[in-house]
Amino acid sequence: MKFLRRLLDSQHSKFAKGGKLEKFYPLYEAVDTFLYTPGEVTSNASHVRDGMDLKRIMSMVIVALLPCIAMAFWNTGCQANIALAEMSVEDAVANQGWRGPIFQAFGGTFDQGSFWSNVLLGGLYFLPAYLVTMTVGGLWELLFATVRKHEINEGFLVTGMLFPLTLPPSIPLWQVAVGISFGVVIGKEIFGGTGRNFLNPALTARAFLYFAYPGQISGDSVWTAVDGLTSATALTALGTAPGAAGMAAVDVTWWDSFIGIIPGSMGETSALACVIGAAILIGCGIGSWRIMAGVVIGAMALSTMLWGISSDTNAVFSLPPYWHLVVGGFAFGTVFMATDPVSASMTEGGKWFYGALIGAMTILIRVINPAFPEGIMLAILFGNVFAPVIDYVVVQANVKRRMARNVA
Repeated sequence: MKFLRRLLDSQHSKFAKGGKLEKFYPLYEAVDTFLYTPGEVTSNASHVRDGMDLKRIMSMVIVALLPCIAMAFWNTGCQANIALAEMSVEDAVANQGWRGPIFQAFGGTFDQGSFWSNVLLGGLYFLPAYLVTMTVGGLWELLFATVRKHEINEGFLVTGMLFPLTLPPSIPLWQVAVGISFGVVIGKEIFGGTGRNFLNPALTARAFLYFAYPGQISGDSVWTAVDGLTSATALTALGTAPGAAGMAAVDVTWWDSFIGIIPGSMGETSALACVIGAAILIGCGIGSWRIMAGVVIGAMALSTMLWGISSDTNAVFSLPPYWHLVVGGFAFGTVFMATDPVSASMTEGGKWFYGALIGAMTILIRVINPAFPEGIMLAILFGNVFAPVIDYVVVQANVKRRMARNVA
């Protein structure tokens, strides 16, 4: 490690102001600060010192995402192996395209009971999507940092991890590149970069793909990594079922949905993994428990009311309130997306209203309009837009109360 430190120090003059590679200083700074603690530290007493800087915050979010990443590997492969086990080995290998020979070369078998086979096959879907996201998104970050002459922000490390976790395993890699490009450039950089965006970049990227290429990110044939297989999620099944079918249209148990052993986006299926992540974020003081609680309260309140009303034409009305917590990306969005410190509400009181708005909007979209079965994505973006208004109202209300107390 000392050799690496000396190497970086010896190259610093080339990237510093006046050096031959001055334009690429953001790239040098990104590598240096990723490997080592920055050498510049505050020394005056007027500065507030805190061990939880931006880099550590982003690192802890990645740690909190590890259970979801693990499920992205295991469950993606498990769902595929369940279907592939019914085929001959030759057909299964051919079905997987370029992944088939690699899967066999590393000792994988099309058996959902094999932990290694599930993880290996799932990794062959998740890792390419992640690498494309980091490569393309990182290049955009480098370009804007170079043009604006500032450092590359660590915020993209989280965006680059969140985005592939929200995608179905069958998504084409070129669409992953297009989606993250839209999320980084349109969702963040044109507003000034990290800290100035009012929309969550990862959700912006997914929303773009959802509306631009609906055939590859929604429907019955995208949730399991097997070509030609139709496998609807619980929300999709209810949205397309006749009203009289009710919960009979759902062929998975609540417990399977909670654990995450169901078809779905690669990292969003497990509510249990999200609960573990929530505990880590709340324990570190990074994620707002008020926002998470507000989302749950808002969702439970409206879903209970609609469940009590029921419907003869819309089967989603029959979904009990506690089911909404474990299907789709509700848990993932509540823990990792709604709590984004940049695009979420900032005031303590506003966080409750912001969370409740997202929760209620999620259920409203899911139940009233089954054409959009995954309501949490649109609900969070809706909440992002209204977060500044919510904070403004809360601040003005506090100002009026204080003025009233002073007058009295």
